[in-house]
Parts: sequence; structure tokens; C-alpha cells
Amino acid sequence: MSTAERIEIQRVIAAPPEAIFEIISDPEGHVTIDSTGMLMSATGSAPTAAGDTFVIHMDRESLGDFDLGKYDVTVVILTFEQDREISWTIDGKLKIGHTYGYRLEPVDGGTLVTSFYDWSNISEEWKQAAIFPVISELAVKATLGILDRTVQRNLRA
Repeated sequence: MSTAERIEIQRVIAAPPEAIFEIISDPEGHVTIDSTGMLMSATGSAPTAAGDTFVIHMDRESLGDFDLGKYDVTVVILTFEQDREISWTIDGKLKIGHTYGYRLEPVDGGTLVTSFYDWSNISEEWKQAAIFPVISELAVKATLGILDRTVQRNLRA
């Protein structure tokens, strides 16, 4: 389900929720499954509760839209329910108010993973900039594909 201010994509991954959550809650996991090429590396520990933070080192060069150089964002966890849901916003140089996240639901054959990207709460200034969505629906779908591949590789290891 996608709307004018939210992208929501689902995919069934043949793995238990805990195997998926391990990746999506790990700062380096964010870098590993990023389909945009913007996330370069991460610093910090995996969150365990809402309010926890970690840093992602970014480079927007891969999108070729804005020359921001290399910069850092602080990921602030908004929702944390072990093996079920995680969501976050970013703080730092580009504190905008958009959110990202995943919901996990056990189903026959694995886990239904819902990835969402929501910019409905950004300020009027950012809305008028007309740059949203920054991440396309295709990029969200691609990230789920990379997540599936990464989970399967981890399960075989």
C-alpha cells in the first residue's frame, strides 16, 4: 500500500522473524541491505529500545541529486518491539521528520515483512521543496530483496 506520503511494500521471506530482526535492528545491517548506495558504514550498537541511537555515515553521491558530500545522520529509534517491529527517524544535519521501519508477521512459509517509508510529518518547508519521496518505491522493493538474500545467506552459514 502506497499513498501520496507513504510507501509500504510487503514481501514474504522464508525465515523466522528473529533472523530478519537481527539484520534490520543492526546498524551494519542497515548498510548491508541499503539499495540506494547512500549508506556507507555505521557506528554504534544495535538498539534494544525506543530512544536508542546509532550513527550512519552517508554519501549521497550515488543518487546524484544533491551534492551534500559525506555526512552523518543519527538514527533515533521510535518503535522497538523485538522480532516484530522497528521504526526510526533521523537527526543531525538533515533533521526532516520522515520515518522508516519494518513490521514482521509470522506466516506459513516464513515471515511477512512490511517495509515502510513515511514523510507525512515533514514540515511545510520540506514539503514545498518537492524532493519527497527521497527513496523510490523501487528502492524500497529492492531493499527487501537484498534483505531476503542476506537472511538466506546468514541461515546457511
